[in-house]
Amino acid sequence: MKGSRGEDLRFRDIMTSLLGVALLALALSGPTVAFAPLGGGTSTHVSITGTALLQKVTETCRAVAEAAGHEFNPTGSSPVELVQACLGPTATGDVSGAKFHSALQEIYVQNGLVDRDFVNSPPHHFDSEAFLEGRSLIMEGMSAIKANIREENFKAARETLGRVLHTLQDFYSHSNWVELGNTEPYINLIQPDLPLENLADVNTATCSDCSSGTCPNPILPDILKEKKLTSGYMGIFTSAKPSGKCSHGGAADLTSNTVPRGGISKDERRSDNVALHEAAVKTATVASLQLLEDIRSAAGDRDFLRMMGIARSSVVCFVIDTTGSMSDDIEEARSVVYEIIDSKKGTQDEPSEYILVPFNDPGFGPMIRTTDPEKMKTEIAKLKANGGGDEPEMCLSGLQLALTGAPSSSNIYVFTDATAKDIALKDTIVALIRSTKSTVSFFMTGPSGRHRRSVRAASFTDYRDLALASGGQAITVSKAQLPQATDVILDTSTSALVTVLQRARNVGNEETFPFLLDESLKNITIYITGTPITFTLTNPAGVSQNQNETNGKLGTIQAVGNLRRIRLNSDKQSGTWRINIKSNQPYTLKVTGQSTITFIYDFVEKFTGPHPGYAVLSGRPQSGQPATLMLSVIGRKEPSSVSVKDIGLVVVSGPEAVTSGSITDMGNGDILVTVDTVPEGEFVVVLKGTDKVSNSEFQRQSTTQMSVSKVNIQAVVDSNVEPGQTLMLPFSVMTQGVGGTYTIDARNDRKFSMTYPPRLELTTGQYANGTLSITAPADTKSGTDVTLTIEAKSSSGADSNYNVLRLSVVTKITDFYQPQCVVFGVLAEDCPKDLSQCGSFSWELSANLTDGNGTGIESISLRQGNGSLSHSSLQASIIQARYNASCCSQIVEFIAVDKVGNVGKCYHSIVRSGGAPVLSLSLPLWLCLLASMFVGNP
Repeated sequence: MKGSRGEDLRFRDIMTSLLGVALLALALSGPTVAFAPLGGGTSTHVSITGTALLQKVTETCRAVAEAAGHEFNPTGSSPVELVQACLGPTATGDVSGAKFHSALQEIYVQNGLVDRDFVNSPPHHFDSEAFLEGRSLIMEGMSAIKANIREENFKAARETLGRVLHTLQDFYSHSNWVELGNTEPYINLIQPDLPLENLADVNTATCSDCSSGTCPNPILPDILKEKKLTSGYMGIFTSAKPSGKCSHGGAADLTSNTVPRGGISKDERRSDNVALHEAAVKTATVASLQLLEDIRSAAGDRDFLRMMGIARSSVVCFVIDTTGSMSDDIEEARSVVYEIIDSKKGTQDEPSEYILVPFNDPGFGPMIRTTDPEKMKTEIAKLKANGGGDEPEMCLSGLQLALTGAPSSSNIYVFTDATAKDIALKDTIVALIRSTKSTVSFFMTGPSGRHRRSVRAASFTDYRDLALASGGQAITVSKAQLPQATDVILDTSTSALVTVLQRARNVGNEETFPFLLDESLKNITIYITGTPITFTLTNPAGVSQNQNETNGKLGTIQAVGNLRRIRLNSDKQSGTWRINIKSNQPYTLKVTGQSTITFIYDFVEKFTGPHPGYAVLSGRPQSGQPATLMLSVIGRKEPSSVSVKDIGLVVVSGPEAVTSGSITDMGNGDILVTVDTVPEGEFVVVLKGTDKVSNSEFQRQSTTQMSVSKVNIQAVVDSNVEPGQTLMLPFSVMTQGVGGTYTIDARNDRKFSMTYPPRLELTTGQYANGTLSITAPADTKSGTDVTLTIEAKSSSGADSNYNVLRLSVVTKITDFYQPQCVVFGVLAEDCPKDLSQCGSFSWELSANLTDGNGTGIESISLRQGNGSLSHSSLQASIIQARYNASCCSQIVEFIAVDKVGNVGKCYHSIVRSGGAPVLSLSLPLWLCLLASMFVGNP
């Protein structure tokens, strides 16, 4: 086994850093019951993963802040405070920690799902001596993560990261690695160029019999003496195992009663294995840090943080019709984008990403993504109105690209003046809206006299349905009015946006809606869509303002098309407000503001097995049974800065009554909610509580509508697919309702070729099986992620459900070798022994870098040191690198990444233990290789 260097591990402050200790509370904020315990108490997969993630995020944030000339000094341990410190203290405005918290939860959830989806797969757990297969899973996963990050598919990268970390961590609990006396991780597991050595073969006995099942160390003395690596056999459905082999152990393991009995798993802390359990936890944590460091080095600090959700919360995403009649609309969209970029630069409201999807007829796309505002200006300036002719266009195809490409919980703005030709995609769009929790608003303009198109009320209803399902607005205006209506985009393309209230009425009448405004809210805006409308707004003190008072005591009212926008004055009062609305037509009401007090949630279902837990639903909750939610509340400070009073479900288009759920506090702001009686119709989540910072009550509401179904679709993507290859995906459909013929439909956002059964015959309460095949074209870029939606609908159309899945296209990796470096010159003789005199002196280092027969070095970057690094062309077979620094900066580390993500690190110090500088000029080759060669990932 190759030794590891302490300085390369960067682990020296994992438990001593005060920030690391404080952030551990956030790591444990996930529902620990959802993950297989790696020991009792708080030592679970989620705590090990969280400790490693937060340590690595903290290191990366510190490096980024210091490189930008800022101090990294979080004011506390909450996501908001960590993100604020990481994004820089100079940007003004509110910062939401919701994206970071959501990213952590996605990783935790996927980590836990390995125990459900792959419960009987030895390689996923390093059970049954499946060492080579387990390492292959890790390496394939790491390759996919790096390829996904390269293509900015961060959600796919997070999901794979959660699964890979689970498998890596299980090695230390399920094998005899720590029993062999090892205190450092087995680096060979993440470096495939290093062999897995001294593996016990299938005919070698490894354990002694343990009749009690709780022997401290049943590994045979010869195995310990010879340092043979083994792991326990796990039998979920059979008690058979090779003669003399260790078992995993535990009640779920049927082999544990086959001689030799007992087990070597260190999953649980028991009185007989405390030392081994704690050693496994510690080593698994360090191993997780090593893997994360490898990914960080390959991705770079900026993209590593983006993967972790450390970014400003605002994303600007435009889906724009570019047919011939849209010239005015395109110009207004361009104007809005320019205003957002120019007015919000340097603030926390500055978008972290810009997305543009054009559509026409018959074409749509491509999706353009960039973090560079100037590039967004350039791309939207290229849009020209042409083509079309007949009215319907490919609007929903463009929207599908945006929903699958934009980060979850994005605000998406659609500009069109025509109906959707691809209306068959409507159910798929609803499924994607529910899956991503993104908000879609439509700006639909009527024709001017010279255009042939018309806006039909029936077609607009489709857009209204989608907007309502997502919590967005469906705004219809003339082309001349459009510039006034786009203020909605300026309102919502902002950080820390929250929804206080959202309601819709399909049959208009007079109704009063109360809503609670708290002290933390800023920039509060009320939107009403529908005509004709009259309303009266009343504050807690009884002061009122009606629709005719454009500039009143409570705020400013803007009326354009079917939209009424009310911007409250900054001196608004906290407390219960009311708005009375009168209309004989359908209308919607929405109240939003800016606040760092928010919540994230998922509908979940419980699963059983050796390690039971909760899995996020990928479709609608089941009707006829309680609905369960896992919910995290995020306050202005640490989780204890808010208290929750009530959580429930309310029908957006129904009565104001809230169906409350029972609350189980999981600690650190996380809550398990069970709603026994789920309301009929489309509902949202409502939360009420108290902000302890201001001692004021608050109200928040989710935007995405949900409903229940009697149909259930089960499917698991168990591998990546290579370009040019076909993936076979089994799926199962069941209904608790009326059986019969159910229509099956499947779509993917890449237009990959698919085959699947068009229908299945269902018997109530029984699963029917089908298989979907999807083929990635041979020219598909490695790292491409594919969003696949499978839908099942009853023959009457009365009931349906969906399952949204992600898979990655990854080229098979054959280059596993890290770039190499030889330092051939170090000039440091001028550096003084007295560091107080170092400022006037400098030192330099010269090195040759090569990737041998690999794919070639793609990037070289400085990781540690305050000097300057330069290098010759990356196209050369041998690249010369030179580093110059002040003698005050005595350590240098730089990294080279090849084209498939293999990482090599070069570390050199001019400090000896006595403090005198090292002089190293033209050292012998063997010494250079020993002291200063690339060693791969720590």
